[in-house]
Amino acid sequence: MAKTNEPTIIKKYANRRLYNTGTSTYVTLEDLAVMVKGEEDFVVYDAKTGEDITRSVLTQIIFEQEGKGQNLLPVTFLRQLIRFYGDSMQGLVPSFLEYSMTSLTKEQEKLRSQMSEAFGATAFEAIEDQVKRNTEMFERAMKMFMPFPAAGGDTAASSNPASTAKPAKSGGSDLDEMKRQLEDMQKKINQLSEKS
Repeated sequence: MAKTNEPTIIKKYANRRLYNTGTSTYVTLEDLAVMVKGEEDFVVYDAKTGEDITRSVLTQIIFEQEGKGQNLLPVTFLRQLIRFYGDSMQGLVPSFLEYSMTSLTKEQEKLRSQMSEAFGATAFEAIEDQVKRNTEMFERAMKMFMPFPAAGGDTAASSNPASTAKPAKSGGSDLDEMKRQLEDMQKKINQLSEKS
């Protein structure tokens, strides 16, 4: 539907059905969500009382989207928002949120390009490099805690205790398992970096 200067009027009937007066058809909340995404303005009126119920219908759309697992609103944010009801700051919250969302909307393309630059194809390389460094540091730290070789061992064995020393039974299997998990993680990271 083409965008107009006047908002489309939606009527909500007692049976909870929504009627789009612009297209003369019944619509769903999903249809209204599509209209919002298409930047088509509308106002929802209760068909019986004539009361403007746009806010509650938009809230229903958000509730349905959140229920589908498309979570935009963090739990912390929702709790903070609820705390503002009845608070002396309640009057400032709507204008602050509106300003914040307007700024985000204006800057979204710039933000998208910055995010792709920051986390684009090179992101996997940076993550892989960091994981390698962390793995090396972890292995060095674990070698420090490995038991020393038995007395009389040669100097080559002494310089690399992990190659000849037999760790304690309980710690050895844990260390081997950790090494195996690190190798698995490294393989997965390599596979991800090859795909990008």
